[in-house]
Amino acid sequence: MGRVSQAQAQANRQRVVATASRMFREKGTGVSVADLMKAVGLTHGGFYKQFASKEDLIDEATAYAFDEFGKVTLAESSEDHETARRALVERYLSVSHRDHAGRGCPVAGLAADLGREPDQAARAHDVYLNGVRNSAAQLATGDDDGMAQFCTMVGALVLARATRGNPLSEKLLQAARVALLASGARQSDSQQRTE
Repeated sequence: MGRVSQAQAQANRQRVVATASRMFREKGTGVSVADLMKAVGLTHGGFYKQFASKEDLIDEATAYAFDEFGKVTLAESSEDHETARRALVERYLSVSHRDHAGRGCPVAGLAADLGREPDQAARAHDVYLNGVRNSAAQLATGDDDGMAQFCTMVGALVLARATRGNPLSEKLLQAARVALLASGARQSDSQQRTE
């Protein structure tokens, strides 16, 4: 078997990072290197030609997950802030987002793993902290920094995933969605009255 070109090696590395990002959000960072490389279609030994350690991959995959998920943000929306915030709440607290963790929010997907082992992947932890702050900031309105709203969204999503298959799962998503949309409407009305 011949040597892989530099361009092919870089493409392979990107595939490993993208696949790891998806698999870590779906199954946690405990996914084995062997299973990851099998999913990519590469050999286990090829991993160590690309990465110094699994922790390095966790760092890169976490950054990739936030970059990928952050491509649809309120800041990029052409809509007014409240309309965009409402759309974000609706998308985040949807059955589709619940059922597709691999493409979903890395805050919800990686919380348990990074919380259990915060020193394992230092860069991943920093990326995660910034991701939490930035996500909450997208929801901010007036005096509200968005933290409680984001906590509600993440908590509801995690609980809905844990109860999937039971009617309670959809009820959790719906309850959080209704509460957040109602609080946003109250906040918007309050702001309009003070202007």
